[in-house]
Amino acid sequence: MNAVLQPSAPPIDLSAAAAAQAALRTFWRISEAWQLDATEQATLLGVGRSTLYQWKQGKVGHGLDRHVLERLSYLFGIYAALQILLPAAEQADRWVRQPNTAPLFGGHSALERMLGGQVADLYVVRHYLDAQRGGKA
Repeated sequence: MNAVLQPSAPPIDLSAAAAAQAALRTFWRISEAWQLDATEQATLLGVGRSTLYQWKQGKVGHGLDRHVLERLSYLFGIYAALQILLPAAEQADRWVRQPNTAPLFGGHSALERMLGGQVADLYVVRHYLDAQRGGKA
């Protein structure tokens, strides 16, 4: 058999549980960069603290529901947009906590807006950042 056709690495586990673990690992890294506490993490994910603690222990079960995945998608997009707009990592990470005079934020930080508890709060911050980097407004 042709060597090119033989896998050289084990197959990637694309199960819901494995994908959830990967997504949450990314979220934990963002949480660390943004210095989020457990209450802020739970609010951003739209889950209770007991669920959050189970996830931190690696107990994800069969995966994440679509509401959590939607929130993670917005958060990952916000993080990525900040890395593009503010290439200095420290500056990008601080931005979420700094007061912002843009009308959307009314002098409050983006994090305060995101902590409103609704998925729409994440959406509007993501949309704002996409518009700032020249995406759709």
